[in-house]
Amino acid sequence: MALFPASFIDDLRARADIVRVVQDYVPLKKAGATWKGLCPFHQEKTPSFQVNPDKGFFYCFGCQTGGDVFKFVELQEKVGFQEAVRLLAAKFGVTVPERTAGDPDDALEREALLKVHERAAAWFREQLAGRAGARARQQLADRGLSRETVDRLGLGFAPPAREALKSWLLGQGFELPLLLRSGLVVQRDDGQTVDRFRGRLMIPIARDSGSIVAFGGRSMDPDQQPKYLNSPETPIYSKGRTLYGLNLTKADIRRLGYAVLVEGYFDFAQALQGGVLTVVASCGTALTAQQAHLLRRFASKVVLSYDPDAAGQGAAERSSLLLVQEGFLVNVALLPPGDDPDGYIRKQGVGPYLDLIRGSRPYLDYLIDRASQGRDFGSDEARREFLNRMLPVAARIPDAAARDQFADRLAHRARITEEVVRAEIRRAAVERRPAVTARELPSFGQVRPAERGLIWGLVQDPEAGLEALAALEEDDLEGLVTRRILELARGLHAESPHEVPSALLGRLSMEEARLVTSIAAEPAAPAPLAECVATLKRLRYERERAGLQREIDGLQGGDAERRMAELYRRKMELIRLIEQLST
Repeated sequence: MALFPASFIDDLRARADIVRVVQDYVPLKKAGATWKGLCPFHQEKTPSFQVNPDKGFFYCFGCQTGGDVFKFVELQEKVGFQEAVRLLAAKFGVTVPERTAGDPDDALEREALLKVHERAAAWFREQLAGRAGARARQQLADRGLSRETVDRLGLGFAPPAREALKSWLLGQGFELPLLLRSGLVVQRDDGQTVDRFRGRLMIPIARDSGSIVAFGGRSMDPDQQPKYLNSPETPIYSKGRTLYGLNLTKADIRRLGYAVLVEGYFDFAQALQGGVLTVVASCGTALTAQQAHLLRRFASKVVLSYDPDAAGQGAAERSSLLLVQEGFLVNVALLPPGDDPDGYIRKQGVGPYLDLIRGSRPYLDYLIDRASQGRDFGSDEARREFLNRMLPVAARIPDAAARDQFADRLAHRARITEEVVRAEIRRAAVERRPAVTARELPSFGQVRPAERGLIWGLVQDPEAGLEALAALEEDDLEGLVTRRILELARGLHAESPHEVPSALLGRLSMEEARLVTSIAAEPAAPAPLAECVATLKRLRYERERAGLQREIDGLQGGDAERRMAELYRRKMELIRLIEQLST
């Protein structure tokens, strides 16, 4: 649930003059109903950045970045939505409510969970420093971690007692139901409640803001399983949305423009202690799109430094593809077999590790080498297998020039002519376009003119746009690339028309907002609204008619004749409706 009430967001959006906000960063000149200037998000010499104060959005025709006033602050200041809201509220003198209207308990619970984790972290640190933590301190020293690094990471120790942390937190005034929701205490099958973490080195996990939201517990004995025990998902913690250590290194990542991505807690600890200022960890999980989005706020390049075993290199390959799709430049640093960053730095020192980072290879070269291993390219079958494996990789490269360069390398390695490889890559890229993922921005080639016309109308003539959208039924939106956008717009019927554009943009993802603002920036409607409605209804009827025909063709059995008569009647009715819409 959102931290702020919707009414507060709408009020702040109305007060936050987008031209005034943008002009704090970009010189703008009036150009008719809009303002223009050089885009702050990419290098350009001719202004292609436009701000529309009436509709409350910005859009760049050069890099296709767009959104509302909140999105501009998020991108410019490299902060999340909540922080962007606070910055704008401070700028325009608006008091920030701290709890969601109508549901204060949600925000209160989050605040309480954060306090529980903060107190637990302090208690774990005390246990590490005390008599009970002597063995844990020795293990950390054996790993080569200095006292300064231990303190900087906030490492601690959970004693083996079953209810030590629970008893202490209850004594601090926290209630048992909250401790259970935090994941620090678990309820066993027999009804007993005990500490989740017992006899483990404790590693606090923080948001990029620094707030502790979870813990990782490292076993201290070989027979203690699992080796790592982590906090469960809670209202304040999502493993797939968190990057370990980002709170400590984000300033240097932003300053230097790149991040070194490792897998584990102690990989991060050794690298950070050695002076790798831009390290961050995915905590041994597969990299997610949400983690990539988070990292994109601070860096444009990533050097992957995963374990060299099969699992680690497979993860590197998957992470490379994901990061490239998210717009990163990606390199891969290869460690010697049997090593990980933690062990390599302890044995060789951080200097050789930094040399590996500096000598990291572009991920495309890395993937080609992996796909080439063990293949005899004197065989036609081997060349075809190699090419078939690499085509999906090539199809996901967003930049056309980079795809062509990749094609040249594939052709050279597989001993196939460049023309053939480029043609196959173009075909693979075309074939995968219909499968639009949540991370991909639909291209104009995928969005029908009828969809674009509706979106243009919703922004430029909201009253007429909402009226046209109301004429459509839910089935009319089936299969549309913009279905989610249009469904969100349908929920804005209670808004006053002039507030619809900004309210819609505020509910969209960055990719969706970019699409909407790019369409809204067109000088004229892509299609009349009435025609848009007719087209989408006609497409629906065509789908239904085709479905009926398939059903007719497959009829068998004794009642086939009766059933066929009914299906044929419905089919003729659909044909009549289609003809009406066509004229």
